[in-house]
Amino acid sequence: MIQKYRTLFNDAFSPEKYKALLEDIASDFDYLPTFRIAETPFFISKELKKQLIEATDDVVNFIQTEDFKSKTQRAVNLNTDVPNEDQHTQFLAVDFGICEEDGKVIPKLIEVQGFPSVFNFQHHLHEKFLRHYPSLNDLTPYFGQLDKTSYLQKLSETILNGHAPSEVVLLEIEPEKQNTKIDFYYCTRDLSIPFLCVTDLIKEGQKLFYKSEQGDLVQIKRIYNRVIFDELNTRTDLKLAFDFKEDLDVEWAGHPNWFFRISKYMLPMLSGPYFIESTLLSDLQRIPEDLENYVLKPLFSFSGSGVVFHVKPSDIEAVVEKDLYILQKKVNYIPILQAPDTKVKAEVRMLLVWPEKDEKPTLMTNLVRLSRGEMIGVKFNKDKDWVGGTIGLFESN
Repeated sequence: MIQKYRTLFNDAFSPEKYKALLEDIASDFDYLPTFRIAETPFFISKELKKQLIEATDDVVNFIQTEDFKSKTQRAVNLNTDVPNEDQHTQFLAVDFGICEEDGKVIPKLIEVQGFPSVFNFQHHLHEKFLRHYPSLNDLTPYFGQLDKTSYLQKLSETILNGHAPSEVVLLEIEPEKQNTKIDFYYCTRDLSIPFLCVTDLIKEGQKLFYKSEQGDLVQIKRIYNRVIFDELNTRTDLKLAFDFKEDLDVEWAGHPNWFFRISKYMLPMLSGPYFIESTLLSDLQRIPEDLENYVLKPLFSFSGSGVVFHVKPSDIEAVVEKDLYILQKKVNYIPILQAPDTKVKAEVRMLLVWPEKDEKPTLMTNLVRLSRGEMIGVKFNKDKDWVGGTIGLFESN
């Protein structure tokens, strides 16, 4: 999208430099992520950056409306209602497909999550690209006036909320087995907080504890929550000492209820140039004749699980809980990033944090996924290059 930097990067690129980039990432923890890291950043033009910010603001403005909680309460009731919900989410991940409409490039909202993403990994991925491609030094992934120092300060403020790092834990289900494990490693290094499995927690009364490496019992004052209930509900083999639905003496950095409120559940409520036609199956008057132009999605799945891309009437008719699925119009992803052989598609995730004391969220950075397949996602890009996760860079002024 910025021709100058695309030409500079592609001219400097080689398979050997890509291998060196991956080895550099792997060297930090003797571990290479299990997800594919793309060969290149995505260079975002001033016009596309402006559109992405406007579209994100539209989503934030809707979330900030006075009746947002009442509009989304059923999403919580249908799932796990965890006590002590705070006034607003502390994390937002807003996904936009880079599409074409009326011959013009435009971002279209694909999904929105009130849940943390890989904030720490993206910060370090940017640093790795700079190390191997000095020509990128004039570009930034940070929005507003943020730089790498103030970025980590804001992230720390959001996750710690004034607590000592030892009193805050990153909580997951078997974190060592998660695809996002690299982010946990960087989070521990950046913020000095441990990452723990849900089975590691000890409950005494309404308080939660964990054992330090020295064997001491440490009270947990705040949980940086990375647990997905879809996964937790299927793991009947896990033995937890606590229940998320208990009234526990702990703060949440990312209260679980926001995962359900800010989800595909709210997509049918949005309208505007950056939003896609989405309809709850329970509100569907008739099945469209052109189903090839639609995608069927469960409201609360994660990482694309349960999505039907080639929808048949029988798929819709087979859904029992029709208020838990949406039918969404397909969008036309435009091949936009010039790889050595052809152009590839892109999806940009805008990453925001929202500390309790702040009136509004702060747009921090981004995550980009590149695809050669029909859709964005691993199964559409097996054995392909110039695809996978990366970061978007743009001119700072």
